[in-house]
Amino acid sequence: MSLWQPARRVRHLKRYREIVSILARHGYWALIEQLGLLSLVTWPARLRRQEPPPPQNLATRVRAALIELGPTFIKLGQVLSTRPDLIPPEFLSELNKLQDHVPPLPWEQMRPVLESSLNRPLEEVFAEFDPTPLGSASLAQVYAAVLQDGSEVVVKIQRPGIRHIIEVDLEILHDIAHLAQERTSLGKFYDLVEIAEDFAFTLRRELNYIQEGRNADRLRQNMAPIKGVYVPRVFWDYTTEHVIVLERLRGIKIDDVQALQAAGRDTRQIILNAAEMIVKQALVDGFFHADPHPGNFYVLEENVIGIMDFGMVGYLSERVRTDLIRLFIVSVLMDSEGIVDQLIRMSVTHGPINRERLRRDVERILTHYYGMPLKYISAREVINDLLPIMYRHHLSLPPDLWLLGKTLAMWEGLAYVLYPDFDFFAVADPYVRRFLREQRTLRALSRQAGTVITQWTSLIVDLPRVLRPLLLQLEQETWTLPVKQEVDSRYYTALDRFGRRLALSLLVAALLVGFGFLLPHLDLSWPWNTTTWLIIPGFVGLLVLSLWWFWNVFRSP
Repeated sequence: MSLWQPARRVRHLKRYREIVSILARHGYWALIEQLGLLSLVTWPARLRRQEPPPPQNLATRVRAALIELGPTFIKLGQVLSTRPDLIPPEFLSELNKLQDHVPPLPWEQMRPVLESSLNRPLEEVFAEFDPTPLGSASLAQVYAAVLQDGSEVVVKIQRPGIRHIIEVDLEILHDIAHLAQERTSLGKFYDLVEIAEDFAFTLRRELNYIQEGRNADRLRQNMAPIKGVYVPRVFWDYTTEHVIVLERLRGIKIDDVQALQAAGRDTRQIILNAAEMIVKQALVDGFFHADPHPGNFYVLEENVIGIMDFGMVGYLSERVRTDLIRLFIVSVLMDSEGIVDQLIRMSVTHGPINRERLRRDVERILTHYYGMPLKYISAREVINDLLPIMYRHHLSLPPDLWLLGKTLAMWEGLAYVLYPDFDFFAVADPYVRRFLREQRTLRALSRQAGTVITQWTSLIVDLPRVLRPLLLQLEQETWTLPVKQEVDSRYYTALDRFGRRLALSLLVAALLVGFGFLLPHLDLSWPWNTTTWLIIPGFVGLLVLSLWWFWNVFRSP
C-alpha cells in the first residue's frame, strides 16, 4: 500500500513529518525504513543518522517518544499498558508511568469554549466560578464552581481545538497500522488495523462528554444498592459534548493513608466497600469503572467511596463473565488442563497454539501456588506471572478483561497498605456462587435454549443454499479436499464428537419443528384420540432428549 494514495495523507503532510522526525530523533530508523517512511525524514536528520541513539533503554525511549508525540499517543500508550498480550512485559512498567498532566491553558482561552457550549453567559448559570483549574490534562481542564441554586459542582471543559488534533493523529495512526500490518512481523499475529480502529473508537467516546455523563448515570444506578459507594449526579441542563458538569465530592484521596487515619476513617471498611464495588461491577453488572487511578476515588463521610471521571469504562458480556468464572474455578482446583482449555476458549488467536507447551508453562505457575491458601495469593502476582505466557503464545484475551485485571491490581496494591489481611476471594465467593446459581435457573436455561434453537433453525434454513453449489462441484468433480497426512488423534476424536452432536442437534431441531405442526391437532378431551396418544409421549421423550442434549453440551468442553 502506497503511503501517498489517500489525499488526506498529503493534507496532513506536516504532521506526518513531525511524527517521523520524532521517531528518528529517538533512534527508530529501522522501523521508519520498514514502514517505508524514510522519505519524510529531512536530509539534515539523515546525515546525523550515524550518531548513536539516546543512552536510555528501548522501553524508556518508547515512553519518551510517546510523550513528545502528544496527547493522542500518550493515550495510545496508556491503552497499550492494559494490553500485555500485545506489549512485551518489560515495556508495560514504562507505559504505566505515562501521566496525562500538562500545563493549563489560560482561563481566557477556556471561557469561550464553556460559554459556547452553554449557549449563554457564564454568570447566568454559575453563582461562583473559580478560574484556577483543579486539574489539567491534555484533553480537558477541570474547574470548581457553584450553580445559581447553590449546588457545588466540578466543570470539565474540553481544550479548544483538541478534537481536530486528535482526528488528524487518528487518521495517521490508521495509515501506519495498515503499513505495519503489511510490512512487520506483528501483522502475522495481530490485526493491527482493528486495534487502531478500536483505539480510535475508545478515544472518540472519551471526547464525547454526553457519553461520559451516560456512563456516570449507569454506574450510579448500578451502585445504588451498595451503601459504601457513591457516584455523583450529572447536571444534564449544562452538559454537552464539550462540557460536563458533575456534583462536587469533598473527601480524602483514597491513597492518602495518613489523612485517612487522622480523620478516623476505618481503612478495613473502605477496602471491603471497594471489593464489593469491583465484584458487583465485574460479575453482576458487566460494566465497570476502568480508569484505576487513585486520584479518581475519594473517601467521603462514613467510609463511603466516591468515584470521579467516567470517560473510560469496561464492558463484560455474560459470556465473558461466564468464562471468567470458569477460569477462576479451574484455577482454584489447580487444573492445568482445564486452565489451558479455558484460555484457548476465551482467547482470540492469530496462529497455531502449541497446547503442550502452553500446558507446561501453566503447570509451572500452578506449582508455585500449590497448597497456598487463597487469601495469600496475590492477583497482581498471578497476573504478572501470566503476562509472559500470554505474550509468548500470542493469546489475546478481550481488552476489557485486561482493563479489569489492571483495576484489580490497583485495588489490591491499595489493600496491602490500608488493610494487609484483606482476602479478596472471601468477598468474591458469594457473588461467584450467586452467578453460578443464576446460570442454572430455568429462565437462564430457557434463554440459552432459545438462542441455540434460533441458531440451528437459521442453519437448517441456510443449508440448502450453502449445499447447492457444493453438490454441483461434487457432481462436476471439481471439488477437492486438502488433507494433511499427519493429524493428531485428538482432532479425529473432536471431529467425531462434533459430528455426533451435529446429528443429534439436527434430529432435536427436526422433531421440534415436527411437533410444532402437530400441536394444532392436539385434543386433550378424554378419551384421547390416536394423534394425542402419539403427541404426548413423543413430546415427553423429546423433552427428556433435549434436556440430556443441553446438559451434555454445557458440561463438556
